Amino acid sequence: MNKTKKVALVTGASAGLGHEFAKQLAGQGCELVLVARRDDVLENIAAEIVENWPGTLITNIKADLSEPSAPREIFDELLELGISPNYLINNAGSAGPDFFDEIPWEEHLNYMTLMQTSVAEMCHRFIPKMLEKKFGRVINVSSVAGRISRAGDCHYGPMKAYLVALSEALNASTHNHGVNVSALCPGFTHTDFHQVGDLEEMKERTPKFIWYSAQTVVEEGLRAVEKGRSIQVSGRLYRWIDPLFQSVWTRSYRGVFHSIRFG
Repeated sequence: MNKTKKVALVTGASAGLGHEFAKQLAGQGCELVLVARRDDVLENIAAEIVENWPGTLITNIKADLSEPSAPREIFDELLELGISPNYLINNAGSAGPDFFDEIPWEEHLNYMTLMQTSVAEMCHRFIPKMLEKKFGRVINVSSVAGRISRAGDCHYGPMKAYLVALSEALNASTHNHGVNVSALCPGFTHTDFHQVGDLEEMKERTPKFIWYSAQTVVEEGLRAVEKGRSIQVSGRLYRWIDPLFQSVWTRSYRGVFHSIRFG
């Protein structure tokens, strides 16, 4: 890859926000490292991006970030290729199981690895090189669900809340050294998240005005990390209600938000 160009590493790049991040970063002139579980989907996305932004250099890596070894394997492969990302977009994730589902605990651990541990390790492995270069941009895709505890959400929301806390602490530690870290917190977003998560019926029941496009969410996320904001709640509506989510009064009535699953 071209040593003078910015390189963006995007996990969960095969769909949804990850796909949109890949397109927008290609549009900004970045070379790309795309990570997802399926080779065929990655190849299709790479072909689409090259068709729209000719000359974009793309490296595809097949990896499942619910596997504990995945972050190290991604890091080692890029080290061998001599690729050092300037942008890290930790987007891989899923709706996941209910906390009380009677499934083997190992499946819950795999979900925690995907949503939490893998993000921490990706930051741990890639940020030091950014600090050496005195430039880096890291977006950890969280959710409005991580901004308030809700009855019935004992997995997804808490995992996303960790990403908010991690991003705030990292940004406080690295911002003065040229590396900005931001937690992007979307609300309901038009992606395939709710189809994959078998939540299509819930989507149909909710009013259309609370939904934002993936393009809008990603644009706001990229602007926020450039400005050094440690948290970006995406969408004007969600930014307006976020202070309510954080209030003591609202938290005392957290049961009102039972069963709502944000994107």
